[in-house]
Amino acid sequence: MVSRLFRLRVLALATLVSFAAFIGAACTPDHPQSTFDSMGPVAQRQEDLFVLIFIAALIVFLIVGGFLLFTVLKFRNRAGTPRQTHGNTRLEVILTIIPAIVLIIVAVPTISALFYIADPPSGEAVMDINVTGKQWFWNFEYPDAGVTTSNELHIPVGENIRATLRSDDVIHSFWIPKLAGKVDVIPTRANDMWFKADEVGVYWGQCAEFCGIAHAHMRFQVVVETQADFDAWVAKQAEPAAEPSSELAQRGHDLVTARGCIGCHTIDGIPGAVGTIGPNLTHVGSRTRIASGILERTPENVAAWLRDPQEAKPGNDMPNLNLSEDDISALVAYLDGLK
Repeated sequence: MVSRLFRLRVLALATLVSFAAFIGAACTPDHPQSTFDSMGPVAQRQEDLFVLIFIAALIVFLIVGGFLLFTVLKFRNRAGTPRQTHGNTRLEVILTIIPAIVLIIVAVPTISALFYIADPPSGEAVMDINVTGKQWFWNFEYPDAGVTTSNELHIPVGENIRATLRSDDVIHSFWIPKLAGKVDVIPTRANDMWFKADEVGVYWGQCAEFCGIAHAHMRFQVVVETQADFDAWVAKQAEPAAEPSSELAQRGHDLVTARGCIGCHTIDGIPGAVGTIGPNLTHVGSRTRIASGILERTPENVAAWLRDPQEAKPGNDMPNLNLSEDDISALVAYLDGLK
């Protein structure tokens, strides 16, 4: 009997240790997409709500689990049939009131948080950005500045951002873990959300709704910078594509038209380059990553992408153009100059 009790205690202790280990593994604030390292007021409000609900649920779990464990240990292996009981008004009232109190405790801050994250604070300046989800990348349009870019969202630190979310194809979900929670991006309708970044830095975003074979590679970056740096970025983005600076880049420029790239991509300044199937390439050379954020923008990675897009990102809509190595070198030189 003692041995069995000892085993039960060891099992209970192991369960608690495992539970604590799982919780510790899940809460990693230093991860680029951790929700436990809030860098904006919306994310902070959502994190605070999560912590409150988690604590309430943990208390309920410990109380219920404690009573269950007490009952199992106290009334184990009793000889004969236990005396049957039915009805206990006091206990039933208590077990009704306590859950109601817990629900009220959780409901009040939940409703408050929902109202808070619904709209930016009144009386504060707001920057509008139109976000379009596509299979499988993101387009960002700044209507007030007349600027469009892809996969790299720039915003000034400390300013409220209102994002209007649309989809060109299937349901996506817009998520910047350190700045704001998930909002679905649905065809034929527009959803909106707001967020603000408290610190300068680069934050990762992700499509959080399965949207096809390349869903896991539908990432983007949010570049938070000072107002002066943001204004300089906007001014640069408003310019047309840079002219080729070398003979090799000029050949790449000519190939963009000759090989039909302008049918899928927009490059401001090139006649007919108004395609919207693929990302806007007007200033692709100024971005830090390509292929919707999965590859660092280096000449080697750009060449690998042009050589075989499906190997770099399976399922994307860019065909293999069967380019020669000379053509690839020319295109790399041209694209690198689009800053």
